[in-house]
Amino acid sequence: MPQKQDWQVVTAMAQGKELRVTRVELEDNDVAIVGSFELPPLAKLDMEEQVFVASFIKSHGSIKEMERLFGVSYPTIKSRLSKIANKLTFIDVEQIQTERTVIDRLSEGEITLSEALSELENSP
Repeated sequence: MPQKQDWQVVTAMAQGKELRVTRVELEDNDVAIVGSFELPPLAKLDMEEQVFVASFIKSHGSIKEMERLFGVSYPTIKSRLSKIANKLTFIDVEQIQTERTVIDRLSEGEITLSEALSELENSP
């Protein structure tokens, strides 16, 4: 069974290069999936950044708590958050909501399939 430090060792070995997972195994049985899988965005952060993000979440986004935990100022916390945010790709929540609304309206019979497709094609 992998140790928690295993991921840290692999990340260090990669020396900042892009990692790609090529095999996934389910622990409880003999099932393995082989392919090429991109890592989730948070897994691409270095260990220090992952600790920072986890701490931010654990503190419920409290910058005051982060200042206390890390012993740094408000601008330093904001700067680190900005640097991490720039490394991550974010899901466009507004786009997902628009798509959901169109699909819901289609399900309810409020619009036709062609109208739904048209709306989805023309959405930003």
